[in-house]
Amino acid sequence: MNPAQIIKGIRPLTEAIVAGREIDRVFVQKGLSGILMKELLSLLTLHNIPFQLVPVEKLNRISGSNHQGIIAYISSVIYSSLDHIITTSFQSGREPMVIILDRITDVRNFGAIARTAEGLAFDAIVIPSKGSAQINPDAMKASAGALNHIPVCRENNLVSAIRYLRESGLQIYACTEKADQDIYRQEFKGPLALLFGSEEDGISPAMLKLSDFRVKVPMKGKIASFNVSVTVAIVGGEVMRQKGL
Repeated sequence: MNPAQIIKGIRPLTEAIVAGREIDRVFVQKGLSGILMKELLSLLTLHNIPFQLVPVEKLNRISGSNHQGIIAYISSVIYSSLDHIITTSFQSGREPMVIILDRITDVRNFGAIARTAEGLAFDAIVIPSKGSAQINPDAMKASAGALNHIPVCRENNLVSAIRYLRESGLQIYACTEKADQDIYRQEFKGPLALLFGSEEDGISPAMLKLSDFRVKVPMKGKIASFNVSVTVAIVGGEVMRQKGL
């Protein structure tokens, strides 16, 4: 991580948040207390900035011992409002299409997915505020600049986000190798969201339960599944083909 992408200390981070800097995530040393710390934690909560309490040893490994108990990572993108994205799409006469990523943590996978999403003209990528890949220079590089163009919406609760999308008229297609229906026999139509899960354990059961359809990429070889970024490209391409876009 480039040092320019890190903020250290309570006061510098507080000032950065007040100034409107986009913060990706924060590590806070366990056991810190005091008025300034309480004010910072309140500010993090108010601005929906994810933070994690960690031992001092982790902070030392990241940046030595001059962190003052706080290390924050600056995001390489400005996050967008999901409500604004969906509303704007409908108002412009288009059927919104978004990609939802449930706990995709590899920055290169995320960058590759962003490149595909932007190239196929999806409206946004939706990620959780915790348990998602950090949007750093490596992700930007892997996206080949696509993250400068496609909106990323960071949501505190993906289940609530999916419910909102369904209420807005989008159908949710959960992409999982455990599905019975393959993408070439599934009709993709209208406003939609494609949901993809982590390579470790797939889509969370609560999100899978909310999906309208479950689909898979048919496998002809001996391996069980594709890399998630490849799966996004295959499924997204089939959606575009069916829609004639």
